[in-house]
Amino acid sequence: MQDTGKELHAKFPIGQPVRHRLFGFRGVVFDVDPEFNNTEEWYESIPKDARPRKNQPFYHLLAENHDQSPYVAYVSEQNLIPDESGEPFNHPDINDYFEGMENGSYVVRHKAN
Repeated sequence: MQDTGKELHAKFPIGQPVRHRLFGFRGVVFDVDPEFNNTEEWYESIPKDARPRKNQPFYHLLAENHDQSPYVAYVSEQNLIPDESGEPFNHPDINDYFEGMENGSYVVRHKAN
């Protein structure tokens, strides 16, 4: 990666509901990598003409596909838009990370030490 002198900043905070720009599935951000941090095998499995840049934030999502089947997704920032539908998420792990909603975003659950 070329050093541009700029720090990378995540556009979407943890708890933000988002939607995939191309595939339309929805998710809630539960973690963010400042740039690509997955395997080369995963990256190479993406068709070359759809492969995102590595030097951007990548988001870990509690995701649901169109029939609301839950899974975890790893998505580049360029492929996400805010999900403003207001529809609730039914992901079985949502309560492990969040404790309800406030102002359209999920509130991070703070675990006791």
